[in-house]
Amino acid sequence: MNRTTRLPDRRPVRDRNGAATAAPPPARTTHRRRRPTSQQWAAWAFLTPVTLYLALFYAYPLYRNLDLSLRNYTVRSFVQGNAPFTGLKNYETVFQDPTFGPALTHTVVFTAVCLFFQYVIGLALAVFFNQHFRLSATLRALFLVPWLLPLIVSASTWSWMLNSDSGVVNAALHAVGIGPVNWLTSPSWSLTSVIIANIWIGVPFNLVVLYSGLQSIPSTLYEAAALDGANTWQRFTRITFPLLRPVSAITLLLGLVYTLKVFDIIWIMTKGGPADSSTTFATWSYRLGFGNLLPAFGPGAAVGNLLVVAALVFGLVYLRVQRKQALS
Repeated sequence: MNRTTRLPDRRPVRDRNGAATAAPPPARTTHRRRRPTSQQWAAWAFLTPVTLYLALFYAYPLYRNLDLSLRNYTVRSFVQGNAPFTGLKNYETVFQDPTFGPALTHTVVFTAVCLFFQYVIGLALAVFFNQHFRLSATLRALFLVPWLLPLIVSASTWSWMLNSDSGVVNAALHAVGIGPVNWLTSPSWSLTSVIIANIWIGVPFNLVVLYSGLQSIPSTLYEAAALDGANTWQRFTRITFPLLRPVSAITLLLGLVYTLKVFDIIWIMTKGGPADSSTTFATWSYRLGFGNLLPAFGPGAAVGNLLVVAALVFGLVYLRVQRKQALS
């Protein structure tokens, strides 16, 4: 039996004028896979530790927290791992709890007030230190002390300062003729006390980041504005503040994530009291999970997940705004 092999068509191709032209050779296709280069292997080698770190210390804890919020965990089932699945029942328990409303209000007020004053004071100090006067570097270093101290030290210091009987704040108020204030034991002042302490701790972070942003603004812009007759306020509103928007956005986002999860300051100073007057989602979650003889792991994890969702929403909003600014 004869086998015939079909050869590729080599007939000439004619153009519009009838002239013969040579047909292009057929394209050869190869299906061989390219082997990874040494640079690609190096890139994977550098990515592997980061990926493992994120998976072990971020992804897995988030998964475990989500699993806790969807099951009815007790101390025994937490150890044995046979907790029954309950769905969204823990979230319903949290929403129906009478502590939910005050905790939500305190979390919003605590976060908003702290972010506003930390940013405003940090920006004012950054503009002040940007003048490069004598002792500027020394004073900036001193302002970093609250940020470098452990939170337990800062909270204990503020607890001593705001003590109703022996605190230096009430002693100073008594010196000017004002009566003592129950900063930590009064429902009217407990939230204000922890807000003051957290503002004091967060100002140095805003100062450092915003001061770095000011260093990137060309001085020629200020010189040109001064030649045009712009005063100090006009230079700030038309040059400094607009050019600091990207730095301000990331500063506020990081401050928001940090402030939402503040626990140490509030727990050490007031433990969320008195009468839940300074309870936030962070302290409430801890108290549900670890602050009782019969811990409620499921509702505590549900409250923690609400904080995670809030931080995620604001993070997505930030990314969307940044993308719009990049496209415009």
